[in-house]
Amino acid sequence: MSFQINVTHDLERCLKLRFAVFVDEQGVPIDEERDALDDDAVHIIAEEPDVPCVLPMATARMVCKGDVAKIGRVCVRQDQRGQGLGAEVIRHCLMLAREWEGITQVVLGSQIHALGFYEALGFEAFGPIYLDAGIEHQDMRLRLKD
Repeated sequence: MSFQINVTHDLERCLKLRFAVFVDEQGVPIDEERDALDDDAVHIIAEEPDVPCVLPMATARMVCKGDVAKIGRVCVRQDQRGQGLGAEVIRHCLMLAREWEGITQVVLGSQIHALGFYEALGFEAFGPIYLDAGIEHQDMRLRLKD
C-alpha cells in the first residue's frame, strides 16, 4: 500500500469520507457530523499518489486551543482498514502537534472500541465514558515532551 499523508484545504473530500464512515456506516446524524470547528481546523488527508479517487483513504482534523491540540473526526475508508493507515494518520497529527509552538498535549475523544488502538500509540484514557452522537466515547490524552 502506497500513500501520502498531508495537510489539505480540500474540506469537501474529507467530508465525503467522514459522511461515508460516520453518517452512512455508524448512523451519526449528518447535522452532528459537520460542525463549526471544521472552519478553523487543520485537515489531514491520506491519498494514493497519482491515483484519482473520489474518497480519500483516510482523514482527520486537528483544532488547537491554548496548549492543547485536539484530534478529531479520524476515519479510514472501509477497504483500507486493518493495514496500519489509521495509526500513520495519528502519527502524522502528532508530528504536526510537536511542530506547533506552545502545544504541550494532544487530546481526542475515542469511541470505546478504539481505546486500545490509541493506547498503542501512547494515549491514556481519562474521565468518564460519555455519549457523542449516540456512540460511547472516552477522552484520551498524550503529553508531549517539553
